[in-house]
Amino acid sequence: MRTVRAFTAAQAWGLIASLLWFGFFFPGVGSAQAPQSGARDDVTLIRGATILTVTRGRIENGSILIRGGKIAAVGRNLQAPPGAKVIDATGKYIMPGIIDCHSHIAIDGGVNEGTLAVTSMVRIEDVLNPTDINIYRDLAGGVTTANILHGSANPIGGLNAVIKLRWGKTAREMLFEGAMPGIKFALGENPKRSNFTPPPGTPRRYPATRLGVESVIREAFTQARNYMRQWEEYERRRQAGENVVPPRRDLKLEPLVEVLQGKRLVHAHAYRADEILMLIRLAEEFGFKVATFQHVLEGYKVAREIAAHGAGASTFSDWWAYKVEAYDAIPYNGAIMARKGVVVSFNSDSAELARRLNLEAAKAMKYGGLSEDEALALITINPAKQLRIDHRVGSIEVGKDADLVIYSGHPLSVYSIVEKVFIDGQLYFDREADLARRAEIQKEKEALKARERSSERRSGPRGRPPEQP
Repeated sequence: MRTVRAFTAAQAWGLIASLLWFGFFFPGVGSAQAPQSGARDDVTLIRGATILTVTRGRIENGSILIRGGKIAAVGRNLQAPPGAKVIDATGKYIMPGIIDCHSHIAIDGGVNEGTLAVTSMVRIEDVLNPTDINIYRDLAGGVTTANILHGSANPIGGLNAVIKLRWGKTAREMLFEGAMPGIKFALGENPKRSNFTPPPGTPRRYPATRLGVESVIREAFTQARNYMRQWEEYERRRQAGENVVPPRRDLKLEPLVEVLQGKRLVHAHAYRADEILMLIRLAEEFGFKVATFQHVLEGYKVAREIAAHGAGASTFSDWWAYKVEAYDAIPYNGAIMARKGVVVSFNSDSAELARRLNLEAAKAMKYGGLSEDEALALITINPAKQLRIDHRVGSIEVGKDADLVIYSGHPLSVYSIVEKVFIDGQLYFDREADLARRAEIQKEKEALKARERSSERRSGPRGRPPEQP
């Protein structure tokens, strides 16, 4: 006869925690779970919605046909092919999935490798945590793609990872296939450690000044250029038939060589106008382009120079005065840069703010008078351009990935909520299913708690004698 041992309090609550973790981290199980392999072949027709294409205007009472994870057709009066799933979106709005060009989700404990001034050898993709609940929460806010960046503790930081928020998939399955690689740079207070006090007895890390930050970047690219020439000379001699020993690999310099060769994007944390100009001059001296200035709160002062260099600007809507170098920020910054020819996006730099990037975009209509399409572009096609993925995402066009968000009302309205989110044509967030799942989780939680109370009455909590009958 098998002896059944009663749960202790610790064991029962451990089971409760495990089940709740599974429920909250995979809330779609049994309803809108992560798509299975082969699901990309599904055909779906979403009809009756107001479609905000961003690049090709608005389509009233429109439909979108999705086939094989791509947008197959967009327009009015589309007919569903045999066997297609049909979603009635009458009275609702559809826009492209939101793209966050500056995010730190899914990398708790891995944001900054701050022990060295140059850490271009570390990679964000190595520490992606696919079970970070912020992925799901941002997905529920309409975000489908995010640029996961290293922190700003170093003049030259680690390598970024562009991901799609495919909740329920592995870290590798979340990576945006074919996205151009990038690297994080930083200028100003953060890399010179203005707001960081080292432990007693620990010397301050170099650099400690703004001119030191510039010197670190210049020295790193001087080394990278020499390293590149060594490999070029090796290849020349090898192809000439010589038996030569290759140079020793340097994992710190290889990403910087890719920058010099135009194969890796530079995303530079910067606030002040003088530092923005400094990095532009340095980049042009070494023959590379800065892909984006991140934050860039004084960009309005040097917008023409940013545009002439060909850099984008990924900024905040109306953040200012939260530290000294943010004192000159203005809410018109994004609109002014856009009017001067800069490709501008609004980012979150915050797992919480990412859930409302649609409302951040709406602020640009008030502060700067951008049109509806221009405001939506700040969180869709413009960040896609900055990340060089605009051929795949950022607008609703035939042939692009079916990354779509269905809103209850206009996405620039504070009263609208996200109802469904599709990535590659598959449903990854469904508000109705989410709410239903919450009720199931609560019911399960109460049942487990009742079982624990019953167990304690029979055997007593751990460390106490059983109750007498």
